Amino acid sequence: MRLSQMLFVTLREDPAEAEIPSHKLLLRAGYIRRIGSGIYAYLPLMWRVLKKVSQIVREEMDATGAQECLLPQLQPADLWRESGRWDTYTQAEGIMFALTDRRDTELGLGPTHEEVITTVAKDTIRSYRQLPVHLYQIQTKFRDEIRPRFGLMRGREFIMKDGYSFHANEESLKKTYQDMARAYSNMLRRSGLQFRAVDADSGAIGGSGSQEFMVLAEAGEDQVLYTEDGQYAANVEKAVSIPADAEASPFATFEKRETPGSETIEKVCKFLNCSPTQVVKNVLYQAVYDSGITVLVLVSIRGDQDVNQVKLLNELTKLAGNYQAKTILFLTVPDAEAQQKWAAKSLPLGYMAPDLADDYISAAKEVAPQFLRFVDQTVVELKNFVTGSNESGYHVVGANWGEQFQLPKLAVDVRKAKKGDRAIHDPNQTLQSARGIEAGHIFQLGTTYSKAMGATYTSESGEEQPLIMGCYGVGISRMAQAAVEQSYDKDGIIWPVAIAPYHAIICVPNVGDAAQMEVAEKLYTELNANGIETLFDDRNERAGVKFKDADLIGIPYRIVTGRSLKDGKVEVVERATKKAEEIAIEQVLPTLKQWIDHALK
Repeated sequence: MRLSQMLFVTLREDPAEAEIPSHKLLLRAGYIRRIGSGIYAYLPLMWRVLKKVSQIVREEMDATGAQECLLPQLQPADLWRESGRWDTYTQAEGIMFALTDRRDTELGLGPTHEEVITTVAKDTIRSYRQLPVHLYQIQTKFRDEIRPRFGLMRGREFIMKDGYSFHANEESLKKTYQDMARAYSNMLRRSGLQFRAVDADSGAIGGSGSQEFMVLAEAGEDQVLYTEDGQYAANVEKAVSIPADAEASPFATFEKRETPGSETIEKVCKFLNCSPTQVVKNVLYQAVYDSGITVLVLVSIRGDQDVNQVKLLNELTKLAGNYQAKTILFLTVPDAEAQQKWAAKSLPLGYMAPDLADDYISAAKEVAPQFLRFVDQTVVELKNFVTGSNESGYHVVGANWGEQFQLPKLAVDVRKAKKGDRAIHDPNQTLQSARGIEAGHIFQLGTTYSKAMGATYTSESGEEQPLIMGCYGVGISRMAQAAVEQSYDKDGIIWPVAIAPYHAIICVPNVGDAAQMEVAEKLYTELNANGIETLFDDRNERAGVKFKDADLIGIPYRIVTGRSLKDGKVEVVERATKKAEEIAIEQVLPTLKQWIDHALK
């Protein structure tokens, strides 16, 4: 492609809307254009990148025996009600675009396709002889992000590969799951990305085991915790660890002490001259189930630890049946306005004890009359601890479970693991931290959707059994931007060779020089004819402008037909290293071919 004939517009200044480097660079380099909040047009250069990423993904999926299909973006609400997720996606998480057609039928724009594919399986799979079946698609998805940001990282419309497998038994599911783990690693490796596979939480998708594939980058929204021995890696939402040991308590007897202005852990520890590891803090949450019932949740946890709300949400979801519910719509720390709706009297915030009385909850049909009390494992063994007294301005010291306070029955792990904690598999290993961009996620769904939607098969023994499912997603557009976030410099993008829009760009410093143009034309024709995708900057611009644009758009190799022509050579510059080399004209093709082949290994 000749740049003079291409839709090619670059910007010299960072757009005001962009926050992270990759977003700024994709806009500046003319890869994408913002159409609306979280909505972008993929311009020609970007579309070439996306097609290359898609092709790598397609090849790796096809190699596993998965079959490509295409599912509808417009999905009936009834399917989502059947699975029990309509309220979760339209109210709780609120990420589904919902609409009503002219027949008053409710529909949604697909953020994911479990319901659709389960319906397909229900209608087409009858016997164990048809299993396993693995279908995938590359499709545009829609999610009504509350705060679209970072360009293609968190947009409201994006391109994704999602796949779904159906099995007769767990062994078959686990085999496909492992096949997908290898395929996803291959996709990211072949795309030239540095990544880490980590244990993850299944979230609203559901199921049991899941694994995320994180592209390592400082701008990543996710925190990854891992050990240097390579034996453990997990998203912080899922991570488990051994916390630091609690210090010995300085208090030998139980007493109530005045602690004015000590409503935080830091302040009470300073006032009482004690360690936060000897404090039981009591954190209040408000959970709203899809049955309409509000439950007040009190979590007792060690003072130096934080509650992992994802772990807490999972524990609360397990108890949904106790409240005639299937799932949770909202989980929040209730602010003053929320408290007014259910609090019978003013709460002793900052001074609450594990036995905060249930009479703080006003009698109301839609509010559970008792606190749901959890105790984190970090405080179960504490002796002579410090905690609130349920009276503002006072704490108690030297308290013990079974004496002053009854240990809550629901003892769980809801603490947030953090850097520096000891590893479960080897306490000599400490957790390290990195930032990551979630590019892919694979799930062992089990029978979550097949049971809800009646998708069954006839087993070898003639019994009707629910299909066992797996689910596997990778963000095509997110992978492309993640590559930029991982690899750029002050001059622009540095694309990995495998997914660069073009392999090389020929820059002619002076288009009025017949010799320069003749060599450029010859190389342009020869390279493209031999599979080296080449851009030709034939614009009537200064050489400096052309070089800056070539660096900005990140093409791996720049060929300059300049002063070295008199010696029968051209200058070839590698974008990643800025290394320049003069190469004989007849050696440009074999040299570039060798370099590209090496990069693609």
